[in-house]
Amino acid sequence: MDNDVSAGSTATTSTLGHLALGLTLLAFGIGHTGVIDGVSAADSVLLAMYVGGAALFLLGLLEYRGGNGFNGTAFAGLGVFWFTWAKGAGAEVSAEAGGTFLVLFALLALSLTVASSGGLFGQGMYALLTLSLLLLAISAFAESGGLAKAGGWVAAVSGLLAWYGATAALANWPMALGRSRRGAVAAS
Repeated sequence: MDNDVSAGSTATTSTLGHLALGLTLLAFGIGHTGVIDGVSAADSVLLAMYVGGAALFLLGLLEYRGGNGFNGTAFAGLGVFWFTWAKGAGAEVSAEAGGTFLVLFALLALSLTVASSGGLFGQGMYALLTLSLLLLAISAFAESGGLAKAGGWVAAVSGLLAWYGATAALANWPMALGRSRRGAVAAS
């Protein structure tokens, strides 16, 4: 899902990073929705710590090393978010502290939304991540299960976009809506 990679490209650290982000967001989001009986957001802690946290952070460092500052910032910053969220899961913190944590990382996601040069696809993924974190923050402040479920659904959709984008880069699928396969450009 690099900015300059057209559909039909080979895998990159960006592709792996977007797969890690997508899978983590899906698990996190589905856990918040309660759509699967007996599965909660807490069940995604290990995935968030190692795939969303450690792996994403490492991929961010590799992106920096390769000269991609945007994906380096996105992956390393979101890796810190996932690792911190996973390490703090189950800890006794106030709703205000939890909500503030989510607002702070929603600001990171908002920065990624604004800075994304990946077009509608990339901006949409980060915009949905921003919205999900804001909904989850408000749900923490208001102690609202309904808002937490809504935030979970938005996170899951964002995860699906990240997963699709990475899979499209691997499988030579088109990324741009309304374009032919030859003219499609993968978003970041």
